[in-house]
Amino acid sequence: MTAARIDSPVTDTQTPLVRDFRQTLVWPLQLLPASHAASSRVPHEQVHDSLCAGGWQPVVSAFSGAEHRLSERHYKEFVSFLPHAQRFLYGESRTENGPSLHGESALSAFRRSDIAQLRIVLREGEPALLLRVEQVELCLLDDVDVALLQIELHGQDLSLASAHDLLYRFGRAYPTGWDEDGNGVHNALLVEWLDSDGAVLASSDADQRDNFLTFAAQHRAPTISSHWAFLLQPLVLEPTLQTEVLRFRQIEYHRMPLLAYLALDNPRHLTQEQWVRLGLVATLHPDEALPLQSPEVREFEARYCYDRYWSDSQAGPNSRFLCSGRSLLLVGDANSAFFLDAERGMLAQFRHQYRLLFMVNHFHRATLLLYSQLLGDAMQRLDVRSPESIRRFKRRIRASFEAFLRFTHRYWFHELSEIPQLQAVYRLCATRLGNDTLYAEIKAEIREMVDYLDSDAQRRQSTTVMRLTVVTTLSLVGTVATGFLGMNIFADADAPLLQRSLLFFAALSGTGLITAYAVVKSKRLADLLDVLSDESLRTGERLRTIFGSWRRKH
Repeated sequence: MTAARIDSPVTDTQTPLVRDFRQTLVWPLQLLPASHAASSRVPHEQVHDSLCAGGWQPVVSAFSGAEHRLSERHYKEFVSFLPHAQRFLYGESRTENGPSLHGESALSAFRRSDIAQLRIVLREGEPALLLRVEQVELCLLDDVDVALLQIELHGQDLSLASAHDLLYRFGRAYPTGWDEDGNGVHNALLVEWLDSDGAVLASSDADQRDNFLTFAAQHRAPTISSHWAFLLQPLVLEPTLQTEVLRFRQIEYHRMPLLAYLALDNPRHLTQEQWVRLGLVATLHPDEALPLQSPEVREFEARYCYDRYWSDSQAGPNSRFLCSGRSLLLVGDANSAFFLDAERGMLAQFRHQYRLLFMVNHFHRATLLLYSQLLGDAMQRLDVRSPESIRRFKRRIRASFEAFLRFTHRYWFHELSEIPQLQAVYRLCATRLGNDTLYAEIKAEIREMVDYLDSDAQRRQSTTVMRLTVVTTLSLVGTVATGFLGMNIFADADAPLLQRSLLFFAALSGTGLITAYAVVKSKRLADLLDVLSDESLRTGERLRTIFGSWRRKH
């Protein structure tokens, strides 16, 4: 099926035409267990069972060992990454339990096949666009309660203006406001998921302003549009009154990160303004005047463009990358066979290698933001007057520190590939997202909290040792006095057993009471010992200090 405008309007020959258009959304989400669950972590077995029961199917890896499953395209994708990235993305054939066909990949994926098409009306009065839904995939990561929802769309023969508006408006979790007619000001007017027969499975409800306002007033959190809620079933947005379901929560802004592939007849004929608007499509409204004095516009090519293959020749792919972190666009020549090749060319690399590096970057950012949120929540719930709250705070910080260590040593890396263009785009995306700065901030915050816990433990240990020292010092007087040369004050060694037992328990009780009192008053006794040991004080000053302290107390 070729995706195009439903009414097939006549296209202006002077308007740039996007011969092949692909858009992929990558939406990071935080997974939460059912509200009645004892653990705050989400068991992956429970997620697997819940998704399978809700219509999702596990994705079988090309490396599962099935005959003819591993194609040349899969092999080229695999060898594009460094060994540590390969183990992260694809797993290993040998595990701790011996050889395994499935490996132990940190990444697992689920897909749903009931959604075949997307019908979208971008603005009021405009005709609908019909695009093919190539895949809907939900990726899960071990040790981290983060899921990445990915939706890939495919269309053909779209005007550049329509493609640009589609990139800007589609992929918003909820409307941020409404115009005088009650329509969303940034999102698409209407979005509908269709099955293979064209039947409507779910549609957007951005025009239901009261529903969004009511939810925000009740829960102090925005809800998501109905078509996104349908897409994520059986996961349910938090907060919810349903107690038996797995929940999810948004991590970042409502605008979903996106990748886009645009094949134009003459990409070098695009104006500078068109390039800037494409590169800043995630943040710059199509109807907004170009902010010419903004550093983002004045330094656009230096900040956001990767032009290794942007050459006016027939030898290369003649393609250009535009990366703002929130978006990654690949623009190239529709007359280049290599650029359109879905097995060995730029299209194959965009759908696989570049999609993965974009996904890894946003997984890094989402996980770091999740840790930041967990630390802030732990601090908010801390009540220093409650011993139980302090104990929970310590457990949460220790658990966060352990999880951050696992993330650092298993998932955090700066080099993804030895292929220059892949590594360059990977670092450009990470730089624009500020992942390194965010990582340093989270690491410093966790280190500060761990240092605080360590210093608090040392303080408590020092206090305990000090009190025990005071008690030992006071007990030493009686011990030496009564034990000098083995002297016994009471000669009851030959007394009857009952009498000796009574004396023993009487002495034990008295000694215990005196020791307990000494422990209770150990801080005051320690101050007394400090005064007695201060050689700078004279005898009279010592006595006045001791009795003055006693009078102040009483």
